[in-house]
Amino acid sequence: MKNSKTGHIPRKRWSQNFLTDLNIARKIAGSLEVPSPSLILEIGPGRGMLTRFLLDRAELVIGIEIDPDLALNLAGKLDRQDRLHIIQNDVLDLDLREILKPYSKRNISVAGNLPYHITSPILFKILEHANLFNEAVLMTQKEVAHRIAASPGSRVYGILSVFCQFYSMVDYLFTVPAHLFFPKPKVDSGVIRLRFFPEDELPKTNTTILKEIVRKTFSQRRKMLRNTLSQLYPEAILDHVNLDLTRRPEELSVEEFVNLSDQLQKIQKCM
Repeated sequence: MKNSKTGHIPRKRWSQNFLTDLNIARKIAGSLEVPSPSLILEIGPGRGMLTRFLLDRAELVIGIEIDPDLALNLAGKLDRQDRLHIIQNDVLDLDLREILKPYSKRNISVAGNLPYHITSPILFKILEHANLFNEAVLMTQKEVAHRIAASPGSRVYGILSVFCQFYSMVDYLFTVPAHLFFPKPKVDSGVIRLRFFPEDELPKTNTTILKEIVRKTFSQRRKMLRNTLSQLYPEAILDHVNLDLTRRPEELSVEEFVNLSDQLQKIQKCM
């Protein structure tokens, strides 16, 4: 299915569904706070619908586009080329820290319409580099956006919720109907904002162990914590935990997961 205006055939393998509404693109760009000196890293600029408005907000935009045809067209399509740098590559293969190293003194934000099939890997990559960014405004499947912003006790609260809310203050901003994309996807999209906490304000915890505990417990989310944690720790350690382990993972707040992780580490060291 070729777009009659651009001649570009959307590629399913890259989950290409292009936003067609200027007002939504303007609204997404307007949701970013970009204090000077500013840089916006755009993931998947595609045909430049959002890029043009990002260029109005920031002094420099770096776009990472996997599609070589789109990357080439975009480089010559927009004005202000001196403030737009396009990298043709898969964002998952790139060293973001190395790319952004020359801009360490800038206030860096992330924006983009994330491909549906690799939303989680991209989100986890952003979180791994959270200390580089002030914020991110991202469009994902509506269901995924709701999961990211979900509160404890919600049926959609899970791994993405905990990890995103560990590193940032999350806001669900608005819904984007499916008919505003080409080709039209089967589901609506949602726009979220992650305002990253300064590194010195994050809990002083071993994030490797925290992530292991979160992943393990949510892998069997309907089971009690004790049942899943017993696959990682002996009962002798679990018996000393000051937390009700008959609860299920979806009931724990981010702070309680951090507390649980810290307790398990301390008890293990003392045994």
